[in-house]
Amino acid sequence: MKGYTVPLSPRGIANLAPAPPWHYAGTVVSAEFFTDPAAATATLPEGLAPDPDYAGHGVAMFIDWQYSAANLEYLDPARSQYREFFITLDAHYEGTPVSWCPYIYVDNDSAMARGWVQGFPKKLGAVHQTRAYSVGGPGTPVLGPGGQFGATASSTGQRIAEARITLEEPVLDPAALMTRPLVNLRHFPRLAAGQHDKPAVHELVMSVLDDAAVSDAWAGTADLSFLPAHGEELADLPIRRTGRGFHYDLAYTVTDLKTLIDQSN
Repeated sequence: MKGYTVPLSPRGIANLAPAPPWHYAGTVVSAEFFTDPAAATATLPEGLAPDPDYAGHGVAMFIDWQYSAANLEYLDPARSQYREFFITLDAHYEGTPVSWCPYIYVDNDSAMARGWVQGFPKKLGAVHQTRAYSVGGPGTPVLGPGGQFGATASSTGQRIAEARITLEEPVLDPAALMTRPLVNLRHFPRLAAGQHDKPAVHELVMSVLDDAAVSDAWAGTADLSFLPAHGEELADLPIRRTGRGFHYDLAYTVTDLKTLIDQSN
């Protein structure tokens, strides 16, 4: 049997996600927010601590993605294109500033499989965002001063997040948008009786992004809301105020991750 993720199969092409490298390119609509520091701390796994300088600070990101592996998967857009919404919260790992992802939603099963391998706690959702087109006209916002972009995320038919940003100025240092490494929790439980509390995998890991690049980055004002929904806890992070809004293109490659703490049984 061949393959990287399930299902393993005779020819190895039925698996949800092939082996890395995984290449990503996407357009981001994001908004900074500040929540209750205690609520943010409650989401942190063992090994992470609140960031004493940015308590309660986070970023909500809506991304229109395109993905490829080794076989020009982007030529199959039904498989390679997907949309995603997630939040990150500022934290510390052994005194180093990092970002922690407690919640993330995606509309593609292959993206979900790749995310679980990386430690992202992905759930199915519906994500949409305004697109900009260089042709201009009244059907598209400008990618420049005054350009307005909206974004929404839903889970099981319930709206959970909505954002609107208005661009004001270009970001002079786009690399500053990716200064914090992202930390995730790889968690795979056991089903055997008597071992439900002894996961087969429980690892705190740090993402490793190769050839990361940001382009066409703009900043402006932002409005952001997290909405209560049955079976969700995103709204347990009340938004006290918003910060800057951003619009940019992002690309990177994933072939690796760094294990920080392994508590697997």
